[in-house]
Amino acid sequence: MPAAGSRRVPRAERERQMLDAAVATFARRGYRAASMDEIAEAAGVSKPMVYLYLNSKDELFTACIRREADALAAAVRDAVEEGAGPERQLWSGLLGFFEHTAAHPDGWTVLYSQARTVGEPFAAEVAVLRAEIVDFVAGLIAAACGSQDVAGYAHALVGAAESLAGWAASSPSPALSGEDLAATLMNFAWSGLAALLPPPAGSPPGAPAAWRGLSSRG
Repeated sequence: MPAAGSRRVPRAERERQMLDAAVATFARRGYRAASMDEIAEAAGVSKPMVYLYLNSKDELFTACIRREADALAAAVRDAVEEGAGPERQLWSGLLGFFEHTAAHPDGWTVLYSQARTVGEPFAAEVAVLRAEIVDFVAGLIAAACGSQDVAGYAHALVGAAESLAGWAASSPSPALSGEDLAATLMNFAWSGLAALLPPPAGSPPGAPAAWRGLSSRG
């Protein structure tokens, strides 16, 4: 029976606490070096309770990957402004990606630096996330330019975003904002993407579309 005045923690909240502690520990220590004792201590629970809820270290790590992957994919989808032009949609999607990775550095470390390098089956979990984001970006590009032959552009853009977020997370220099990172990638990538898109309304015949430095405020 719980002690007088104590509160029984709901299962979902307890699992969230354990996953929060596990993500932070895996990000700091790495999958192989992290111990269930450390994770239990960080979560404020006993090690047997961690095993009771999540069975094993492998299953705990998999649960962390899936939670962080779902959160990142949702952040990108939710950030895209429906009904906006192609530039604005790509901009807002990139901004959502970079703002999320900057706000959740431990989650990004687990996905980008840990899960992909530990090996299977964890790398396969991240590959599912990457394929989902690539397909989503490809859909945005295809809708904008009226062509389905955009897979290479989508893979290149997602790969560049991952690399830039990884660099930002590990750079010793002052952190760049999500808006700075999104603008950096748009300025880098838009000249190539613009070749696929129709020119803006009112442009002279043959004029390419152009990235005009849209910001989250403009």
